[in-house]
Amino acid sequence: MLGRIYHLLLKEFLQLRRDRSARFRLLIPPIIQMLLFGYAATFEVFNVATVILDQDQSQESRSLVAAFVHSSRFKLIAVATSRQQVQDAVESSSAQVGVVVAPGFASLLRKGQAAPLQVLVDGTNSNTALIALGYVSQICGNFGQGYALDLAQRTGRALGRPLVNVQMQERYWYNPNLNSRWFFIPGLIGTLTLITIVNLTAFAIVREREVGTLEQILVTPIQPIEFVIGKTLPFFLIGLFEVAIVAVFGMLWFDVPFNGNPLVLMLGTSLFLLSTLAIGLLISTVCKTQQQAFSSNFFVLNPMFILSGFSFPITSMPEALQWLTYLDPLRYFLVIIRATYLKGVGLDVLWPQMAGLSILGLSLFSLAVLRLHKSLD
Repeated sequence: MLGRIYHLLLKEFLQLRRDRSARFRLLIPPIIQMLLFGYAATFEVFNVATVILDQDQSQESRSLVAAFVHSSRFKLIAVATSRQQVQDAVESSSAQVGVVVAPGFASLLRKGQAAPLQVLVDGTNSNTALIALGYVSQICGNFGQGYALDLAQRTGRALGRPLVNVQMQERYWYNPNLNSRWFFIPGLIGTLTLITIVNLTAFAIVREREVGTLEQILVTPIQPIEFVIGKTLPFFLIGLFEVAIVAVFGMLWFDVPFNGNPLVLMLGTSLFLLSTLAIGLLISTVCKTQQQAFSSNFFVLNPMFILSGFSFPITSMPEALQWLTYLDPLRYFLVIIRATYLKGVGLDVLWPQMAGLSILGLSLFSLAVLRLHKSLD
């Protein structure tokens, strides 16, 4: 048995060695995709086109406008002279944010009262609008806090009262600067591994069937379980190698810290690869041609990506979809790899995800072997 598995394993690696394009697809695309996603995929927003109308023309209003101008989040493209100009700029999409400082702004502040500020935000891109609105709130909050403190110091000292000031000290655990790349890069490792391994497994068996070599293998004394092990073991080893390469590249290029135990990550990766190999095998049992395999991969991988929690919080999904995410192995692996990278936690914390991946992987692999055995018969 071991001899037949060894020879099938040797055949797969020799075939990979002869296929220069396959070697290229294994190594270069994941690194290129990581570079693209690492630089392009970010939750942060910079240089939001902004138009400002200052109808108060006071020292206070000019200080507030200066806070927007000096912020890297906003790019002042025009100073409006009327509300209609602000509205036109937002409606024509030449500006994403319009800020209107109404007359009497400074007067209200000097009396210690709240001074309203009108902000128009282009909501066609809801994500950018919400983030930009958060930056507006942050700038206004800092300005208001600074002005209130300055006003209290001046009036408090004048009245002889002691000054009272409450300051909030923020501290973000595991990602102090809220670097979005620290969130995306570990997730990319799981996503790229899923896509690569499912494609390799599904296409390899379908290609054997398409060119007729599958029948030649089946007339040998090899057993179905030996065939499955011999065909999937190379991709398992390739998956481990690819995770190691991409993980090291992400750490060195993007400075993503790795605080956990490599053995915990390797165990989680192995369980995740068990599930991805099973999905590739399942696809190969229902497809007769590589075109069918390509369509099936597209149909399967996209929902898995959306339901994994990579970009969209699972808790925000409808309850029925939340239950469906438990069938997605990427959901468990993303928790494992992000927690291993940033939190440095071990099996005592990650055992529920490890158990979920084990149950899902064994179930999928058993189903895939049964389906493949039936299709071979």
